[in-house]
Order: sequence, then C-alpha cells, then structure tokens
Amino acid sequence: MLDLIILLLNFFICFLISIAIWYGPKDVDSHSSSTGEAEMEADGLIFIGKEEDIKKSQRITAKIDGREIVVFYHEGKFHALDSRCYHEGGPLCHGEIEDIDGQACIVCPWHKFKITLETGEGLYEGINPQEPSPTPKWQSKGVKQRIHKVTIDNGNVYVSPPDFSVSFDSDYFAEKYKNGGELAMGK
Repeated sequence: MLDLIILLLNFFICFLISIAIWYGPKDVDSHSSSTGEAEMEADGLIFIGKEEDIKKSQRITAKIDGREIVVFYHEGKFHALDSRCYHEGGPLCHGEIEDIDGQACIVCPWHKFKITLETGEGLYEGINPQEPSPTPKWQSKGVKQRIHKVTIDNGNVYVSPPDFSVSFDSDYFAEKYKNGGELAMGK
C-alpha cells in the first residue's frame, strides 16, 4: 500500500512539473514593432529590452529580420547568440547554462551539445589515445554558433545586426526556423 502511495505521489509531482514547464516563462518579444521584429535604432543597433528586465529574467528572445536570437544574462555579463543550436536546431533559449573549464556554456536541451556563450564554440569531451593513460578533456570543434555583439546604453540592451559576410553552422537552422516561432520548436 505504501508503494502505491509513493508511486501516485511521484506521478502527481511529475504532473505538476509538466504543468509548470508548459505554463512557465515563454519567449519575450515585448519590445517589438507591429511586425513582431525588434526595432533598429538610428545608430544601427537593435533594441532588445531593458537591462533590469533581462537581468531579472536571465534570458530573453527577440527576432531580428525574422531570425530568433537569445540574450542571456549570466554572472554579470550579457551574451547574445542565435537561438537555434547549430547541431539540429534545438531551442537554446530553453537550455541550461553550465560552467565548463571556466567557460559559461549553454547546453542544448535536445542533444546536450555544449556551446560557449562568449565565442560560440562547440565543445566536446575527447581523449588523446596516444597518451599513456588517456583522460577525457574538453576540446573545441571551432566556432559553430553565431554570436551577436551586445551593447548596454542608458539601461537599454542592444545587439549589433549580424555580419553575414561570415557564415556559421547555426545559420542553417536560424534560416530554417525563421519566422517559425513556437510552432517550429517541438521535436
């Protein structure tokens, strides 16, 4: 009988967690024009939101020409990158931030790919089989995720428009899910 009560309690807790996730924080696009896009300022920067609001929420998503980006506030710094993971387009806005060898990394919720917030490098744990006793070490795959320069001015957070003269792996999924929003997030 006690086993049945514990099992039912477990199911109830899982149910409550799923409700909290379903109705939890959504992507914010509160500072957008009537087209749903973030607005460009006269100096070419794109307004994302108020500094204090982003600090409270720790992250916010916005659209720049239909392209989703996510801005994180983590350990006193703002970071912006494409919202879709370079691997298979997972929604990074729902990922957890982990410290890996002193680098803040977003972990893709779909396949656990790790991406540095500072540089957009993909990280993996590998070994050198030529070492006498190989131990796993974090290594870079190179820059895979497009990052966006963040500027803070008078309590407002801005990002610079993307420089498309250089391409990144994340560009494929940023374009694929362009204007897709929540409908394109499921897997």
